[in-house]
Amino acid sequence: MRYLHERGINGYIPDNKFRSRDPKFQQQKAKYGKRHQNRPNTGWKNTIPASEFQFDPVNLTCICPAGNAISYQGTREAENGKNRVHFEGRLLQCRHCPKKHRCMQNPASADHRKGSGRQVSFTIETKRLPNYTDWMKHRVDSPQGKEIYSHRMSVVEPVFGNIGSTKRLNRFSLRGKRKVQGQWQLYCLIHNIEKLANYGQMAA
Repeated sequence: MRYLHERGINGYIPDNKFRSRDPKFQQQKAKYGKRHQNRPNTGWKNTIPASEFQFDPVNLTCICPAGNAISYQGTREAENGKNRVHFEGRLLQCRHCPKKHRCMQNPASADHRKGSGRQVSFTIETKRLPNYTDWMKHRVDSPQGKEIYSHRMSVVEPVFGNIGSTKRLNRFSLRGKRKVQGQWQLYCLIHNIEKLANYGQMAA
């Protein structure tokens, strides 16, 4: 995670609980748990959720859906004992933002000099500083992250399925890093030759 963050690589690596945080899997209780079940109505149903804000828990920065950096307001302890990081949009940014009526529960508050912009907060783990895993969790949970990660079902998983199930490479028969790497590359070579044989003919 740190490698990706420091080099600005646009990678998405889910943790082992990322499905339990996704409402799409809330019906699969036995496998993914019961989170997001019977959540109370907070009145923000039709507003842009916090998951669409780009939160960086390492640098404590936040970018709103309109692409504006919003101000860090501090970290406070919530009633459940967990820390929440709070951000607030600048008045001039929110006042003229085309997404104001979808982003703010009370858009008129941005029109007053003593009003406030969109407020958003994020939970971080207690008794430790935010780390690179927190940063990646927020990326994977965002709508863009879910869309990008779903592509693996058509890009990566068919390859693993073919090599593991069809070609029956369910374990390596050699020992040592170099030998295992060689065996894996041979199977990948066969997989690619098969694709070229089936789909690689060029039109005349």
